[in-house]
Amino acid sequence: MKNNIERVYISNSNTGKGLFAGRMFLPGKLILKFSGTRVDRDDPIHGTPLGSNLIQTGYKTYIMPESPGIFINHSCSPNAGIINNRKLVAIMKINEHDEITFDYSTTMDEDFWTMDCLCSKPICRGVIKDFKTIPIYLQQKYLSLEIVQKFIAHKYKELHKYTYLI
Repeated sequence: MKNNIERVYISNSNTGKGLFAGRMFLPGKLILKFSGTRVDRDDPIHGTPLGSNLIQTGYKTYIMPESPGIFINHSCSPNAGIINNRKLVAIMKINEHDEITFDYSTTMDEDFWTMDCLCSKPICRGVIKDFKTIPIYLQQKYLSLEIVQKFIAHKYKELHKYTYLI
């Protein structure tokens, strides 16, 4: 996307560097499309600090996002989500200069990577883990917003067909 510079910018956040809105985004609007190198599960990068930047796109495939996408931080109460494996969209109104975040758990189904969460939101889960570890009500919310990677959503939509909130 050629106009990323107008749409988003990198600045200091509470957790280091983050990605911020260069303009307002309404729910459903495209923020950016991730670009980057494809990485397989067996790649040694998984055991390095750089491996924490990978976005899982399939059971054994990932992308290493390039700038500016690599600067998007996690939040347990995100304002954006990934659709169609690589498109970051707003899931609520994002004002100009707001930090853009997504829930990393919506892209994870691997059983071996975790990260301490630093989002400090009231509903912070403390540790970022696979999609299956987040509360069912949140799984259902993310599935209904269609911001769960397709390979994960396929498995959980079938499971949640028989789950009802009380």
